[in-house]
Amino acid sequence: MHEKTGAPPAVAFTSVVKTFGDVRAVDGVDLRIEQGGTVALLGRNGAGKSTAISLLLGLNEPDEGEVELLGTSPARATRRGLTGAMLQEARAVPRVTVRELVTFVAGRYPAPLPVAETLELAEITELSDSRVDRLSGGQTQRVRFAMALAGNPSLLVLDEPTAAMDVEARHVFWESMRAYAERGHTVLFSTHYLQEADDNAQRIIVLDHGRIIADGTGEHLRRSVGGSLVTLDPGALDTATLKGLPGVQSVHLADGRAHLRTQDSDATVVALAHLGAIRDLAVSPASLDDAFLALTAPEQAVA
Repeated sequence: MHEKTGAPPAVAFTSVVKTFGDVRAVDGVDLRIEQGGTVALLGRNGAGKSTAISLLLGLNEPDEGEVELLGTSPARATRRGLTGAMLQEARAVPRVTVRELVTFVAGRYPAPLPVAETLELAEITELSDSRVDRLSGGQTQRVRFAMALAGNPSLLVLDEPTAAMDVEARHVFWESMRAYAERGHTVLFSTHYLQEADDNAQRIIVLDHGRIIADGTGEHLRRSVGGSLVTLDPGALDTATLKGLPGVQSVHLADGRAHLRTQDSDATVVALAHLGAIRDLAVSPASLDDAFLALTAPEQAVA
């Protein structure tokens, strides 16, 4: 990341708690994100991602603790045009063109980007004269991205930004996002596409049950759960036997297969061979998906 030395953090959560009834959606979170670079926020449905985003944008107030953006409150940061957001839910505005909409949004900010530059950054210049309510789902997402960029925010927050986009559109979008981050801005995004986080985030934060359970680069998260993944048909082997194999750190059952995270795949495979358990076996490096599953899913017994 290209952090701005001496500058206040882009995001600072201090002992933040937010509850809804008996549910602690955000449970004592301490978080500091320096200015500059790209950060991904991951978590299962209900992990607290959306609540955390609503708190940092000032859409909700914490029950306990403090949230600051760029050295001030979320409300002040928004009024000063320091933050821009692309949220999941937004309705298309009828009977206006893309250019008209982006021009209107830019006019609400004190120091916006030129409209032509915003359209170019979001790669929607060719859509500028199209009506917003006649765009495809993927095109509409790119227009929402342009609206988030329009004020030239120091902090850009993207909540599931590539939903409804096809593979090509997602590729174009991430090129645009990286280009904006390279200008020295901070980009924080949530996504269900773990490969997107691995490819585009310099830092990945994992939330579960309202708490931060992992924080680091994609490589750091992969190493934290073991260097390799060994999968096989477990047959009659029980969980205790599989967990006792050399190098094995954890065992997970999914789709009738045993998934063994191991720091020494060679030793694990040799031990399985001695047990006569080489059935439909595969060995692969740990992926971010593997790390995410290990961090957020409880171990399950092998039948």
